[in-house]
Order: sequence, then structure tokens, then C-alpha cells
Amino acid sequence: MTAELVRGQNHTLPQTRLEIRVSAGTPVVAGATLGDDRGTVRGVDWIAHPGSPQLPGLEVSQQAAAVHRLAVDLEALPAGAHRVTVLLALPAGADGPVRFGAVPAPFVAVTGLDGTEIATFTLTGLDAESAVSALELYRRQDVWKVRAVGQGYAGGLAEMLADQGVAEATGLAGSIQEAVTRGLARSVAPPRTPEGDRVRHPTGSAADHGPPMPSEPLTGPAHPVQDPAPVPPRPAPGAAATRPADAGATGDGPIDYAHPRRQHAAPPSPPPAAPPAPPGQPAQPVAGDATGWSMDERLYNQIWGMFEDLARTVAAYRSAVDFAESRMDQELDRTLSDPRNRIGGAGDRAREEARAKRDELTSRAREALDRDLAQLAAEAAVVEPALPAAYAGWGNPVWHAHRVPMEMPMALRIGDLHLPERPDLRIPLLVRLPLERGVWVDSGRSASEAAALTDTDQPRRRAVETAVAHAARLLAVYPPGEFSVHVIDPAGAAAGPLAPLVDAGVLAGPPAAGSAGVASVLAHLTRRVDLVQMAVRAGAADSLPPDLDTGEQLLVVNDFPHGFDDRAVTQLRYLADEGPSVGVHLLMVADREEASAYGPVLDPLWRSLLRITPVADSHLADPWVGHAWTYEPPAIPPGSRVLEQALAAVAAARRAADR
Repeated sequence: MTAELVRGQNHTLPQTRLEIRVSAGTPVVAGATLGDDRGTVRGVDWIAHPGSPQLPGLEVSQQAAAVHRLAVDLEALPAGAHRVTVLLALPAGADGPVRFGAVPAPFVAVTGLDGTEIATFTLTGLDAESAVSALELYRRQDVWKVRAVGQGYAGGLAEMLADQGVAEATGLAGSIQEAVTRGLARSVAPPRTPEGDRVRHPTGSAADHGPPMPSEPLTGPAHPVQDPAPVPPRPAPGAAATRPADAGATGDGPIDYAHPRRQHAAPPSPPPAAPPAPPGQPAQPVAGDATGWSMDERLYNQIWGMFEDLARTVAAYRSAVDFAESRMDQELDRTLSDPRNRIGGAGDRAREEARAKRDELTSRAREALDRDLAQLAAEAAVVEPALPAAYAGWGNPVWHAHRVPMEMPMALRIGDLHLPERPDLRIPLLVRLPLERGVWVDSGRSASEAAALTDTDQPRRRAVETAVAHAARLLAVYPPGEFSVHVIDPAGAAAGPLAPLVDAGVLAGPPAAGSAGVASVLAHLTRRVDLVQMAVRAGAADSLPPDLDTGEQLLVVNDFPHGFDDRAVTQLRYLADEGPSVGVHLLMVADREEASAYGPVLDPLWRSLLRITPVADSHLADPWVGHAWTYEPPAIPPGSRVLEQALAAVAAARRAADR
């Protein structure tokens, strides 16, 4: 029976290998400290946090998230550790809430490896606090127990760490928040969930999110199921890797690799049913096999489900391999700790047996991975041809028959993602429309293999071509007259790559060149942001000037910071921060090294933008596990004129709308 704890209450733990699951209504930072028999943290090497997520017997998430799964193996903790304190904090400097009183009460559950809840605690009564000690696991007379703490700190992480005796608590808290900020900047935003969605996940739900356990072989697929209690019309897919049943706290016994099939709550308008599968065989994949009010929404949710599937399936495999290696090392250490076994045949047999067990576990994990990857590949093969133009690659035939729509789509494809375990299995990277953050196309030379094979000047030209392709996509998927593109090219260096936009006549004006042109465009868009913000705050949208274009605006900036003075840089930062909320978006082509003269002044600008590259590069992270995914920009097939055709359709639709 689950023990529902209140503040100060404790409960005996029946096993030592555990998960601590955290659910909150907003992204939070999760960490843990180790304490000695007096509760003192001996140093920074006894603190697990996003910047240093692993300690012996303990692993926490690498980034802020609304849901976490912390892995704990109490028998593997460092010698002298008698206490594990779970810490939660709100990310500093983010656009989210700054106190726990403004968010739903976080829910914490201590579970076994099979997901069975042992004890739960809801952190109620918090107000001005921005950090909290949620609960602690402690050893008393060789028995481990859990105690609900719920001690909040208005001074944030620094005050909480100082209370535990950590020296230089302020500096450590700053480094933790900096690591969180870096993680948020490189993380792909997950699908939005409706306001008011519940925080707590029921026991055994497959909608728990977080990193895999480091101490168990996490094998079997990560099939997404609909997030429990969805609120239409936009339920986001949620998933978790199915965890193998454990024979006991010691980890002995067979590992169950079986897993349930993907399940879905019935959508309002169900997709076509697949033919029944033979017994024991997986069902045939179907495009749109997800919840949603429209086919586009079902495909969007299905793609994000596949994204999460692949992330958690690979996490399962990597965790299993790590576990197999760790188990082999532990068995060898235990066997060879006896000097009598270090020589002769006994030592050799021990090594062979340990390696054989390692190879067996790794082989079983690879079999499970291959099975799941094949299933995902089959699904991708069905989904890709069914995608609408906004979700499809340039090589998809849907673009040849594309007509400018009368309604804005849900999302836009800005590239593909893949992992090294199956490079040919590509997941479309979809971002919601209207854009919630700007995009930065990095024209610098990255450390990727693809970048190393390019000439010195190619990354810059490819970056501009990538920006032009994205601008063309946005123009092609918005209704006529509802999306405008402005271009700043201070030195006129991008005339060639910009030619498709200029020749089609789809720009709001000629590309702005020189300092005067830069100042004019920035002043125009800054004025638009100011006027719309004032009108929205005053509830007087009808008072806007009649010449003001209220449609979405995209500013393409090439070769930043050349041609930008201090005032122009300040205006650009203002547009990056305030523009998206009122329909002004940035698409920057820039090399961060060339802007290094501005120092930390531009750091908030880079963090506010989603960085993509003109060549394949492993720099984006998923929001569930934190894998480094290889991003590839959408490629136009060689010799194809699909870009020009799409822009011609935009120009024709505008002329028809103006008649």
C-alpha cells in the first residue's frame, strides 16, 4: 500500500534501488545532495545537479523539466553517505514563475523499479519560496527510510545549499542555474499542453518523463500514450520507457523485456483503422495514429510521439549497455577482492563468466533496440508520404501540387533529427506556429564532420540559403497577406542566395543595406511592436494606425553584427525579447565568434534563439532524456525548382487576394 506522507512523516523503504518521480506544473530544476550521519554535505562532489548529474548510486536530470525521474541505488552511495536530500528549484532568469506559490503544488513519489509507489508527498503550503527540500532518504540503524520535508527557501538555491553546510553556496547555485539555462537554450521545446493539465501521474502510467535509471537495464520500447486526462483540442503525446520488472532489490533474477503496445485514447475523429495483425505480431502502422481534432493535429502528435519513442528507446539501450558494463566490473571486483582468486584458473573463469553475462545482456538489449527501431522505421515510412506541405520535406511530391492555404497550419518542419544508433531513421523537427522564439542559423564553422568537409566560405553561403529556404516555407504555408518578410543585408553580400525571394517579389521591400537601411527596418519593426503592445494592454486593437500591417512579420538578418551600431544591437535584442508575442520574429544568420567583441551583452540574444546549422551537426537536445541529436536542415533536391515554384505560388496568391 502506498504511504501518502505529510510534512515531517517518515516511512520505511522496503528496497534500496528506487526511483524518485517529480511532477510539477512548470519546468523545475531537480537535484540531490548527499549528507553524512550529521546531515552535512561534505563538498560539491556530494551534490548531483544538471551541471553534474551523476554520482555513485545517484543520477538526476540534466535540464529543467515539468516531470523528472531520479535514479537512486542506496547500496552504491559513497562511503559515509547516510542521507539523500531531493531538491527542487525554479529556473532563474527564465520567463516562468519565480515562486512556488504561483504554480501547482509539486508531487513527489518514491517508487520501486517496477513503478510501484512506495511513498508519495504533495508539497503544499509554499508561497514566496523559489527552492525547496522536497524529501530525504536517510539511514537509521541500518534501515533506510523516507521523510517528507517540504522546507522552502525564499532565497532560492543559494540559501538552501548554505543551509546544508555547502561552502560557496552562492557560486555553486549560480553555476547550476547557468547549466540549466544552457540546457533550456539547446533543448527542443516539447508540444504545448493545455492550461490546467493535472500534475500528478497515476501509478503505473506510461506518461512519466525523465532520464533512465542508471542502475537497471532499461530495455524495451518507449511507446507514447496520450497524456492522462487530456483537455482537447491539443493533447500532447507523452511517453515513458517501459521498465523491466525487477526480481528484487538486489537486482537478481531474470529481466523482463516485454512491453505493451502503443495505446491511444480514441481521438474525436478516429483515423482509418489498420487491418488486424496476426497474433503475436505488431499492428501495422497508420498515418495519423494519434489524438487530435484534425488530420494535421493527429500527424503532429504522432510525430512528436515518434520523437519521444526514439529518444526513450535509445536511452533504454544505452542504459542497458552501461548496466552490463557496471555489473561486469562489480562482479570482477567482488571476485578478485579475494587474493586467492587473482591467480590461477579461478580468476580467468571469473573474468570469462563476467564477460559472458555482459555480452548476453548487451545482446538482448540490442535485439530489443533493433526490434523497436524497425517498428519506428515502418511507422516513419507510412507517416512521411502522408504529411501536409508544412510538415513535409522539400522532396515530398506534396510540394509540387501545393497551393497557399487559407488557414495557418499548426506547425512547420525546419529540419530532421537522428541518433547514431539508426542514422537513416529521421524524425521531422516540427515547431509550432506562430513561432514562439526566433531562429539563429549559425554561419560559423562547427566541430561536426560535415562542417570540416566544407570550404571556408561555404558555411556562410549555406547559412543564407538555409535561411532563405525557411523564409520561403513560412511564406508558403501562411494565408496570403498574413506573413511578411523583411531582409537586412548590410554589405549586400547575400545577393545571390537571396535572389529567389527578390525575384519572386515576395519581400516587404528590397533588402536593406548600409547603416541607414539597417536603422530604417529596425525602427519600423520596433514601432510596430510598441504600437501593438500598447493596443493590447489598453484593449484598443481597433485604434491601431490604418497603415500598420498587423500580419506576422519575419526579419531575416544576414551577417550580424556587421553594419549594426550599439543602438541597432539594442533594438535587435528588443525585437528578440518582445517581438514573438506580437507577431515579429527573427531569423538571424550569424557567426557568434564574429560578435564576440560585444562580450556577454549578446548572451541573452543567443539564448533566446533556436540555433540551427546549415550542415549536419549534433547540438540539439530532446526535452525528455537530453540526447545530443544530429540536426540536418531541409535539403532541396539537386536540380529541383520546388523553391521557386513555392514562391511563385505565394506571389500568385497575393495577386489574387488583392483583386
